[in-house]
Amino acid sequence: GLGPGDASPDEGVVEDLPLIDEKAVEQLTEGLISHYLPDLQRSKSALQELTQNQVVLLETLEQEISKFKECNSILEINALFSEAKHYHNKLVNIRNEMMMIHEKTSKLKVSGINI
Repeated sequence: GLGPGDASPDEGVVEDLPLIDEKAVEQLTEGLISHYLPDLQRSKSALQELTQNQVVLLETLEQEISKFKECNSILEINALFSEAKHYHNKLVNIRNEMMMIHEKTSKLKVSGINI
């Protein structure tokens, strides 16, 4: 059979609990909320401000990145212009050489030497 030490560990616990006072629970809850709520509201507004600042920062960064891209494009365009100038100078030199060769051959033809 069951001895006195074999009783359920939960037995008698329910009777030991005092009656719960609904009003006390409500007051404790209100006290707890009023204690933590201001800090939580401050944290919420601080987080909102931080988020807004991050949005502004991201927009600013995007603008700066686009400026750098524009600068890079300008540098590439400048490089193309200097390359075009270089090749233009080469063409001018080739044209001058061709004109000199043409003059020399014309003089030789006038002199009676057939080329």
